[in-house]
Amino acid sequence: MSDRGAAGGSTIAAGPAAGAPVVDAPARPANAASAPRYSRILLKLSGEALMGDRPYGVDPAVCAFIARQVAEVHGLGVQVGIVVGGGNIFRGLAAAATGMDRATGDYIGMLATVMNGLALQDALERVGVPTRVMSAIAMNEVAEPYIRRRAVRHLEKGRVAIFVAGTGNPYFTTDTAAALRAIEIDAAVLLKATKVDGVYDADPATTPDATRYTSLGYADLLRDQLKVMDAAAVSLCMENDLPIVVFDLNAPNNIMRVALGESVGTRIQADAEGGMRR
Repeated sequence: MSDRGAAGGSTIAAGPAAGAPVVDAPARPANAASAPRYSRILLKLSGEALMGDRPYGVDPAVCAFIARQVAEVHGLGVQVGIVVGGGNIFRGLAAAATGMDRATGDYIGMLATVMNGLALQDALERVGVPTRVMSAIAMNEVAEPYIRRRAVRHLEKGRVAIFVAGTGNPYFTTDTAAALRAIEIDAAVLLKATKVDGVYDADPATTPDATRYTSLGYADLLRDQLKVMDAAAVSLCMENDLPIVVFDLNAPNNIMRVALGESVGTRIQADAEGGMRR
């Protein structure tokens, strides 16, 4: 299954994972003075985000880095859903370009997201966050089937829910799956984690003077074909008035900062408060 994101090349800082036992209700961090802006969020992670400096697969240190950030947000009482891509293991669209049947390639990509989801579950439970992996493709031995009401119930009980296998259908990206799951669980915002600090008018990796937007409208994103999320995902968010925040996963505490309502990265929403701002 294909998975697009903003360009960039920063390395995620990471450290050893803690070994706390899994509990159903992590305590609120002592330094959490501010109330979160959002009560329920959907975090979209690309498969490549889990690689770190590796050319392939999952870096456990990166998973631990992400898990610690999610644990801090979870400790504030924020309900967290996660959708993860599989591009660090397999890309269906790339395989189709070499002659493989597109649907077959996408199904293989869905299985890659399951592997990533299990790796994240392990990292989260190592830092004391109860987690459930829910798959759009039935594989009862390793993950629960995705059922919307059950997913919402997990969130209400203080568990992080990781949604894997995309939508369960080929030809849909994990970005579209993230938009769909966010709407289904009634998330207040979709957080798109990337390797750069927002949406730019050009690729900042190849254009040094590229300008970052602080806010954009859905229509601006579609009209200018800014390669952040695919058009189906953006359209789904636009039709359901679901705001998107594109931010840099590399910077420590960015997930917490977004949850608290700080101005981080680029916010995409209806009309963008009068149009795009740089």
